[in-house]
Amino acid sequence: MTSEVDWVRAAFSPASVAVIGASDNPEKIGGRPIKYMRANGFAGQLWPVNPQRDEVQGLRCYPDVAALPAAPELAVIAVPGEAAVQAVEACARRGTKLGVVISSGFAETGDEGRAAQQRMVDIARAHGMRLVGPNTQGTVNFATGTIASFATLIGEVPPQIGPVAIVSQSGAMSVVPYAFLRAEGIGVRHAHATGNECDLTVADFAWAVAGDPEVRLILLYIESVPDPDALARAAARARERGVPVLALKAGVSARGQAAASSHTGAVATEDKVLDAFLRQNGIVRVPDMRSLVRAARLWLQPARPAGARVAAISNSGACCVMAADAAERHGLVMRPFEAPVQQALADVLPDFAAYANPVDLTAALLSNSGLFGQVLPVLAQADAADSYFISLPMSGKGYDVPRFGQDAREFAARTGRPVVIASPLASTRAAFEGTGLPCFAHDEDAMAALGELVRGHQAAQEANRLARLDGAASRVATLPRASGFLSEHDSLALMKEAGIRTVPHRLCATAQDLHAALREVPGPWAMKICSAQIPHKTEYGLVRLGVANEAQARDAFETLMARCREQGLPADGVLIASMCKGPREVVLGARWDDRFGAVVMAGDGGKYVEAMPDVATVVWPFDAAHLRDRLQELRMAPLWQGVRGEAPLPLHALAQAGQALGAWLHAQQGRVASVDLNPLVSTPDGQWVALDALVELAPGA
Repeated sequence: MTSEVDWVRAAFSPASVAVIGASDNPEKIGGRPIKYMRANGFAGQLWPVNPQRDEVQGLRCYPDVAALPAAPELAVIAVPGEAAVQAVEACARRGTKLGVVISSGFAETGDEGRAAQQRMVDIARAHGMRLVGPNTQGTVNFATGTIASFATLIGEVPPQIGPVAIVSQSGAMSVVPYAFLRAEGIGVRHAHATGNECDLTVADFAWAVAGDPEVRLILLYIESVPDPDALARAAARARERGVPVLALKAGVSARGQAAASSHTGAVATEDKVLDAFLRQNGIVRVPDMRSLVRAARLWLQPARPAGARVAAISNSGACCVMAADAAERHGLVMRPFEAPVQQALADVLPDFAAYANPVDLTAALLSNSGLFGQVLPVLAQADAADSYFISLPMSGKGYDVPRFGQDAREFAARTGRPVVIASPLASTRAAFEGTGLPCFAHDEDAMAALGELVRGHQAAQEANRLARLDGAASRVATLPRASGFLSEHDSLALMKEAGIRTVPHRLCATAQDLHAALREVPGPWAMKICSAQIPHKTEYGLVRLGVANEAQARDAFETLMARCREQGLPADGVLIASMCKGPREVVLGARWDDRFGAVVMAGDGGKYVEAMPDVATVVWPFDAAHLRDRLQELRMAPLWQGVRGEAPLPLHALAQAGQALGAWLHAQQGRVASVDLNPLVSTPDGQWVALDALVELAPGA
């Protein structure tokens, strides 16, 4: 059987490669891999296979796989349809480790193609052979010249071996970042496209490139995540080496929302779940292709920010103002320097300069090139910021730009903090880039890159912390033998077992039950029909609120039961619960995702939670500290500190409740489909109490 080491070696540095469907035309699909490998120093055996030719591009050509001198470690399969399936079988029988199936016409075309693809997979697995594709542009390791790809851009843009690895489900998106990076002078080591992913996936190749000691940055393009655990393992391997992973996720879907049955489940959409998963595994999600490559030069620098504080230095007052705006947009904090730092800057800057942060060097920089070198040491001596942004819109003739570059390089080395430069002049950027500092043409791009670096570094640290959690779950619950929604009474009972405080309540099947409940449950009361068949009772007129005395309670009981009978609805009785109020309602919910496991969301609650969602979504495992930090990012975050004389809402208590719910749902391992707790209100002792609960069991639970 082929081990992980075997297929990785076959993909990255095979001793032999067979190209099945080889073409003598170097610009055809079956000809380009041969052309590329010969041009880029592939040192292994290269065997074209084509029964119609004796020679291909100057190499001996073989009629079939059986005629090859030995089993090729890697086979590039570029023949159509059934011939591709037969080629996989021939290679598998000979002992080939890895097949790159370039051919299309499989699962992407419908049921017939899907069946043919599955036959191909079954054949390969029976012989221990691994597959890439089908419908893939191919795999590339420029370092060894193993270019099992027909990508046009490889011929158009000369390769340069570098520290970046690209892994993509899309063929085009495996080389488009390559072209952008090469235009920036950044070399690429790997560019792999996984196509239909009948076997090996983006996660598998991400794991493989993370183990390459020469790789220092991994860029992913993903359209689906069929195996989150595999991607998590790849991310963990990258973090162990300090290699950042950036991901562009396309094809955002609302299927998760459509599939969720409860209100709160619908808010935790598939895309939000994926976003939480990536973040909790230290993978930086970016919104578009430009963002995927924009900060590459900065990510390749060894410096990482300890926090979000940024200092800006410019010789333009306007750039200083815009830098402050951009810092806020990108999650950075631009605080005024401490008084001693400001005084030290005032001693070297002109009287009309600004030195609180941002620092405006003014036009004095033109007449005093040493000013730049005087300001930077002041900042280096103080713990002034975690990263630095230098904007020089006015430079060129008259400015000692090479000196500025040397001063900035020494400053970056002395502080060990990230430093980025922005200038519209290519010559200015070249002077700084010559010292090894990352440069941008636009201030906004530079600040966005710093923000991305800060978020990514923080996410990686948090991912490492979360990875150390034991993930201990709560006990497995004894669930009713049913599926679908449980009654509110049964739902509240389960949530109490899960560690969620619930409103005082009793289920009353008879008037005698009601009489006893009124003496046990503090009033005033809310009264509702209790039935597993009626999860949303308000729309049936089966709720009475603000019941103030026993006479009103008896009337409400009789009215609700009669109304239920009139509509032919089954009922266990009437649930009577204390009316509780608080300064703000919050929501807590969870659902089971077949791929990601227990998903929890928490945030602003009440009846508008779907119309105006303001919630944090997390996936198990997490702890209260992680959920607390996510809750502090919400629009409602000021309420955690208290607003206009109101007491702060108990933030940590909500995070603890969310952790308890996540642990409980994880313990049920898919038997519980969703949990909806809306609303919860705060109590005088700083806790949260659930006023309503709706638990949905999965089919067959």
